[in-house]
Amino acid sequence: MLELDHVAYGYRAAEHIFRDVSFRVSAGTATAVLGPNGSGKTTLVRCAAGLLAPTEGTITRLETVGYVPQAHSSSFAYRALDMVLMGRARQVRIFRSPGAADRFAALRAMERVGIADLADRLFPTLSGGEQQLVFIARAIATGCPLLVLDEPSTGLDLKNQVRVLTLLRDLKADGMALLLSTHEPDHALYLADSVVLMHRDGVVAGSAAELLTAAQLSGLYGVGVSTLEYQEGNGARRRTVVPRYGSAKTLLSGDSQLPPSAPINS
Repeated sequence: MLELDHVAYGYRAAEHIFRDVSFRVSAGTATAVLGPNGSGKTTLVRCAAGLLAPTEGTITRLETVGYVPQAHSSSFAYRALDMVLMGRARQVRIFRSPGAADRFAALRAMERVGIADLADRLFPTLSGGEQQLVFIARAIATGCPLLVLDEPSTGLDLKNQVRVLTLLRDLKADGMALLLSTHEPDHALYLADSVVLMHRDGVVAGSAAELLTAAQLSGLYGVGVSTLEYQEGNGARRRTVVPRYGSAKTLLSGDSQLPPSAPINS
């Protein structure tokens, strides 16, 4: 379990990026953090993961955290397996090398993610989607029941976005707790139980079903947004998010706070 209670963060005492953020992430649930560029999404998830200390409030973690950064290439040509083995650092005693149990855990994590065949590939030669899956496998190899992910689908094509989101949904179904930042409201609709909306003038947290609406998203991003309901192949119905594209002149003038159109059913 992860709980944030009235958390704030700022680089200067009088200038906070965000304030008064409170929410909880429980086992078997996912919480998505959304907001425009510069709203503090990455800073918030880094605070949640323990990489930054909040300037106000408290963060309670009942479990250790597996952290998945935004995908980026490594300057060193490590094998993919070696990258995943780095996730076992907590379990390796000082002045020791990873042992058989650590290698087994790393390989199992790669199998769980579906990239066991990449074990001997050099990390810089992998695609962006493959690199992101290596980072997720590294977090899983830690054995942590809580994953914090910073924009896990950034830079990925549609196939790899689906691959990552499907994996995260499976991990949630297995009882893992997930906290992720994302630029994609539709991904939050698919995965999240709760959301944190990082408005410029404050933060709103609550149920994904209640907050991921056309009106809320239009206000969050300053553009018109509609939601579309459709039926999946298994008969289940779900919503997706459709931005309402306008002219650059309209967006730059700030005259984009139009009432969202009604949901479309198909």
